[in-house]
Amino acid sequence: MKKPLIGMLAALVFAGATALAGASPAAAAPATHAPVTPAPTAPVADIAQASQDQQSQVAAAVNFAGTVALSNCSGSLVRLPKSTASDPALILSNGHCLETGMPGPGEVVVNRSSSRTFSLLSSTGSKLGTVRATKVVYGTMTDTDVSIYQLNTSYASIQSQYGIAPLTIAATHPAQGTSIKVVSGYWKKIYSCSVDGFVYRLKEGDWTFKDSVRYTSSCNTIGGTSGSPVVDTATGQVVAVNNTGNEDGETCTVNNPCEVDQSGKVTVRKGINYAQETYGIPACFAAGNRLDLTLSGCTLPRP
Repeated sequence: MKKPLIGMLAALVFAGATALAGASPAAAAPATHAPVTPAPTAPVADIAQASQDQQSQVAAAVNFAGTVALSNCSGSLVRLPKSTASDPALILSNGHCLETGMPGPGEVVVNRSSSRTFSLLSSTGSKLGTVRATKVVYGTMTDTDVSIYQLNTSYASIQSQYGIAPLTIAATHPAQGTSIKVVSGYWKKIYSCSVDGFVYRLKEGDWTFKDSVRYTSSCNTIGGTSGSPVVDTATGQVVAVNNTGNEDGETCTVNNPCEVDQSGKVTVRKGINYAQETYGIPACFAAGNRLDLTLSGCTLPRP
């Protein structure tokens, strides 16, 4: 996986560290920022329109509005297609970016208390303020590599206080050839490329990811870009979350994932990077942004 920044720097300083230790995110320092004060709730239609307007701007020229920087990774402020303005806001990142470390194979975190903070960015990448989580709604590295945090404030409050609308997670499978941008809130950098194809199984160390997105070579993402939203430039919607790449040409090791097709054939693509699709996430949330893994159509792994 794309090493969180702290782990990457640690690997450079401590040359004797193992590859897996270098990839592991360090525990977050105690939060010192005060929670965001909720602002008056705006009408649902206003937030929905603001989100659509922002995504139209993203489609024309992707920027950092709606993205966040974590202590060691990147992420984004996201809504589901049916989210409303008064719903508690959600942050999307990677499972391997969790402040408690990488979940093991088969491990699924659900509704675990968290007070993690995130830097909310403007369209130009400057910090607008700090938002705080109340819990990790969902986190895993099984089949996918995703973490979803719930904040202590609503979309309406964020829109009112900062002028930022969330990015929408698309509920449809991305298409090969789609023009995409990977927007790293940590590095304040945007990578442009296309969806090169899809990987039946992507194996990395002890983890296996299903139906992963493979980028064309121009998305040469680095450590710290983990958790970045992958934005469809035609719609402005999030279609995947950036998570890994083959750095050294090794086969199926940490930081060197390999592709495995349905017949078991293994392919290694040194220098190529990958993301995990997000279209399955909306089916696992009920009204009010409430996670419900028992919903019809929800295929996210259960605890």
